[in-house]
Amino acid sequence: VQLQAYGGGLVQAGGFLRLSCVASGRTFSSYVMGWFRQAPGKEREFVAAISWTGGSTSYADSVKGRFTISRDNAKNTVYLQMNSLKPEDTAVYYCAAQRIWSDRLSREYDYDYWGQGTLVTVSS
Repeated sequence: VQLQAYGGGLVQAGGFLRLSCVASGRTFSSYVMGWFRQAPGKEREFVAAISWTGGSTSYADSVKGRFTISRDNAKNTVYLQMNSLKPEDTAVYYCAAQRIWSDRLSREYDYDYWGQGTLVTVSS
């Protein structure tokens, strides 16, 4: 599976962006999809994940109520709608894929495939 993330950019605090991640191949619906982010000088951290059909989602506490993950299996695409953005949301955002839905979705090394990242910059 190859993943291509896009949609990043520069936005003012309080604004919104929608990230997209398009997957190649015909098995997209068999993957749990996740979003991670890495801020300058920090380790990569979990943001959100969504199950194979979208029936279950999981979020980091820092983004709950502001970000929404969704997917469209017909388009091989997973989205991350980011509202009420804060300067601390500034990071490179990565999409990732794995086959298992578990209680360890925040562990990046459980993900098998990664996109190249898209930069989100939130100005104050």
